[in-house]
Amino acid sequence: MTKNFYSHGKLLLTSEYVVLDGALALALPTKKGQALEIHNDPDSGSIQWKSILNDGSVWFETEMALPLTLTNVDEDGVISRLKKILYAAQSLNPNFLASNTGITVKSSLEFPKNWGLGSSSTLIANIAQWACIDPYELLKKTFGGSGYDIACATAKTPITYQLSNDVPTIRSVEFNPGFDDQLFFVHLNRKQNSRESISHYKNISIKEKEQLITSFSQLTLDCIKSQNDISQFEDILKEHEAKLSRILKTPTIKSTLFSDYPKAIKSLGGWGGDFILVIGTLEDISYFKNKDYHTIVPYTTMLL
Repeated sequence: MTKNFYSHGKLLLTSEYVVLDGALALALPTKKGQALEIHNDPDSGSIQWKSILNDGSVWFETEMALPLTLTNVDEDGVISRLKKILYAAQSLNPNFLASNTGITVKSSLEFPKNWGLGSSSTLIANIAQWACIDPYELLKKTFGGSGYDIACATAKTPITYQLSNDVPTIRSVEFNPGFDDQLFFVHLNRKQNSRESISHYKNISIKEKEQLITSFSQLTLDCIKSQNDISQFEDILKEHEAKLSRILKTPTIKSTLFSDYPKAIKSLGGWGGDFILVIGTLEDISYFKNKDYHTIVPYTTMLL
């Protein structure tokens, strides 16, 4: 018997960081994600795991004895993290991986691993589907975070995402900018560590947090309303970047790397890496190629 699971990648357009405290955020599922393929292997008493990159190469493989236990999870790196995810899933559903029946698992990533579109969150979402458990509970037991990326994993449209007492409210929204031919995602040639970004934000002392949440929630609503007015949209992105820069005590990516670019640039997710959203024409975008930023994806190519 074969089981197949699939989860979409994600990009967070508004309320990065502040979504952790309950601000309304606009999140966008991507066309590319990660697939998980499960085969029963009765002749084996183990899990044969293989992870494949978007270019078809195998970047990780291991064998884990069944039934699954927490022993031997002190290895460094990927093996340890994977075992802990599977064991956390089993703690939420004791019937998961409880037998000695062997299985082979193939996890296939559709986007480059360093793109920051959610190689971890899509894996968590797929394993949660496989184990028939709540993906948000699995996230809490493993990587942590707001959970918007988990919501994007199974979303079919852009969504708004908001936490209240750690419970998410997720709503599908219509967000199809009439100027999407002037929106591009530019990769900064480096990967941002989400857990480090979250830790940095949580260590910041923020006064008047409720006012902050209200302010960014309004920016999210304004962003959605501006989808047919590029000038208004650009102004909102600039305001969002300026406000968050003051909170994080971190300069914007535009002021740091692209100060002479004439139009708006917005960081997405953890500041300092992964993708940025850029407004401009095809001619404008050559500016980034001339600075050796060659991974440039049109808005409609990237998003679901």
